[in-house]
Amino acid sequence: MRFRLLTALVALGCAACSPGGDTIVGGNMTAQATMSWDDFVKNSIEQWFKLDPAFAVYQGRHDFDGKLPDWSEKGLDAKAAFLKETVRKARTFNNLNKQQQFERDYIIKVAEGQLFWLEDADLPHRNPSYYVGGGLDPNVYVARNYADPKVRMRAMIEFFNAVPQSAQQIRANLQMPLPETFIDYGVAAFNGFAEYYTGDARAAFADVKDDGLHQRFDESAMRAAKSLQGLAQWLDNNRGKATQHFQLGPERFARMLKTTEAVDIPLDQLEAIGRADLKRNQQALAAACAEYAAGKTIPECVGKMNADKPEGGPVAAARKQVEQLRAFVTSHDLVSIPGTEQARVEEAPPYNRQNLAYIDPPGPFEKGIPSIYYISPPNPEWSKEKQQAYIPGKDDLLFVTVHEVMPGHFVQFLHANRSDFLFGRLFVGYAFAEGWAHYAEEMMWDAGYGDGSPEVHIGQLSNALLRDCRFLSAIGLHARGMTVAQSREMFEQQCYIDPGNAEQQAARGTYDPAYLNYTLGKLMIRKLRDDWTASRGGRKAWKAFHDQFLSYGGPPIPLVRQQMMGEAKPRAVF
Repeated sequence: MRFRLLTALVALGCAACSPGGDTIVGGNMTAQATMSWDDFVKNSIEQWFKLDPAFAVYQGRHDFDGKLPDWSEKGLDAKAAFLKETVRKARTFNNLNKQQQFERDYIIKVAEGQLFWLEDADLPHRNPSYYVGGGLDPNVYVARNYADPKVRMRAMIEFFNAVPQSAQQIRANLQMPLPETFIDYGVAAFNGFAEYYTGDARAAFADVKDDGLHQRFDESAMRAAKSLQGLAQWLDNNRGKATQHFQLGPERFARMLKTTEAVDIPLDQLEAIGRADLKRNQQALAAACAEYAAGKTIPECVGKMNADKPEGGPVAAARKQVEQLRAFVTSHDLVSIPGTEQARVEEAPPYNRQNLAYIDPPGPFEKGIPSIYYISPPNPEWSKEKQQAYIPGKDDLLFVTVHEVMPGHFVQFLHANRSDFLFGRLFVGYAFAEGWAHYAEEMMWDAGYGDGSPEVHIGQLSNALLRDCRFLSAIGLHARGMTVAQSREMFEQQCYIDPGNAEQQAARGTYDPAYLNYTLGKLMIRKLRDDWTASRGGRKAWKAFHDQFLSYGGPPIPLVRQQMMGEAKPRAVF
């Protein structure tokens, strides 16, 4: 999914950090004492939107259209100070009711988590992903029909005009030498953005009848594209100095889990949990293959499933799958599907093809805007054999569609956008979002989707094994000395992933160390479901559990467990 999560910084802060200098959140303790908690949250979020206008736009606040964050050193320092003040001020609120106490803890964890990425992991100086996911994507103006096309074109022109300065800030910030995989990622993303600015983005407004507007659009798009092409070239020119030093290290990796997801357990124990889930899914795969492809090896069995390609291609097939899955969710009463919003399926744009699929959901301030489920084509530079292997089998694709749309991210964000917690509508965490979507895959199989077909089960297990290898790869790469080549080998040999996907997944683990959150979140949700429903009717209580779980928005899952189980403290339980 497109992350509402890595860019989710909290605005609760100090007047010195606020562009507007609004004293309502920067005043003295006496002024704060007169403010209600709800007003504090609302006014603070408004200040935060000023600090990160690109995030505000993706939430549907189009009064911030065209603006980008301040990525200068001054801007980064202000953001760090802002987050620290957020934590301090949130902790001064006492005498809150249970709901407000939960939201206070939610705010503090998001602020601490984002401060980890900003200062401890130092992403702005070490990792292009900070910028790729932080505002350079203008797809919101193209894909979301929130206003007349001319209005959105003008917003894009303002956006394009801001890009060259941002490119200069990025170049000043990134410290060479960078790891080779980071350079590959940055070059692909920045060149992809440039191609999109002058290609698909331009074509999207071809029907607008205004020559003057088109001229302004083309000129600004060309300047923006040229600035990012220059940034990509600069990165590429530094390839000769590239390193393999991408590791967070075991101590920092453990801090990442504690500060971002409230998971505080020894890495040895965590790794054992991941290996146990890998073994569980490998054993289930062996059993399914014995029925589906008797006498064949596991790789041959998975290959047989993947050779059954989706009719009409992945995009056309996924459109049919969405409707079939929705009918199953409704008829089996698995989770509420609020609203009338729809999910469209499209081919992924060139700048965002680092993974097979993702979804771009509208923000909570949008009304009647569809989500877009994007599916990436193979890299045309690959061999024909590798390209064909990259296209998922129809039942592999089926569970990608479960994950991204029904009842995965699409349904999850329908709930998040309606959460009683204003904070929950805006800040959806990595393990909550990806954990839910991955949990949904196994839950749908357990609920009977596929009528026991071994081929369908192999499709579900293929996706589960992919996430198990992400889990173990993240720990291995960042805390155990695993190389990228060893990670790629694990994806191929232990999780039966095709070479193209294995290559992408191993590289992703270097610049996305938190991608263990898929399995991490799934296991915590499954355990919470079993514990919560044990006294509420078991399987009959699944819908009630799902609806209540999703109602919180997207905080660290241990905070949700604390609320739903009535426990004294947040705990990570697997």
